[in-house]
Amino acid sequence: MPAIIASLQRHLPADAVLTNGAGNFAAWMHRYFRFHGWAKGHKTQLAPTAGAMGYGVPAGIAASILTGRCVVTIAGDGDFQMNGQELGTALQYGGKTIIVLLNNGMLGTIRMHQEREFPARVTSTELINPDFPALAQAYGYAGVRITKTAEFEPELLAALARQQGTLIEVVIDPELISTRMTLSDIRHRRPARQ
Repeated sequence: MPAIIASLQRHLPADAVLTNGAGNFAAWMHRYFRFHGWAKGHKTQLAPTAGAMGYGVPAGIAASILTGRCVVTIAGDGDFQMNGQELGTALQYGGKTIIVLLNNGMLGTIRMHQEREFPARVTSTELINPDFPALAQAYGYAGVRITKTAEFEPELLAALARQQGTLIEVVIDPELISTRMTLSDIRHRRPARQ
């Protein structure tokens, strides 16, 4: 993930808008992307302090429609499913965003708390996801799936060059639950509650 964020840093225009919803996936952007903000005269949009899941996709589409700037949204798979249908709004009103969808097959933040409080007692956090690239294509976006870090940068460059929006699904290991710990680390840190 640090390499993917570094690719964004290298290639996004200085006035790019970045959005995200709530979830552990957002920590990668917040930890590794160097925001310049007001110092260079640009506004940068992040998630609201309320921390709502599903915020990033519609916020990014609105920013694209209203500003015409390059917009990148970081979304988790569960987060995207909250408001992914807003790609229809982008199609209808000419919004173009790049969505980097981090797919670990679960509601990661909730799973992290389960592992911390009740190690190895997982319930209702695993996701059966749709084919995200095909779903994006149904809404007029380009949709691609990558499974290796080296595949990201070429797909980002292609997305930046396209006239249409792009969803880049990044399949990640569920163990990568946060920027500092794995699920196994969390599970073994404290004894299970009874």
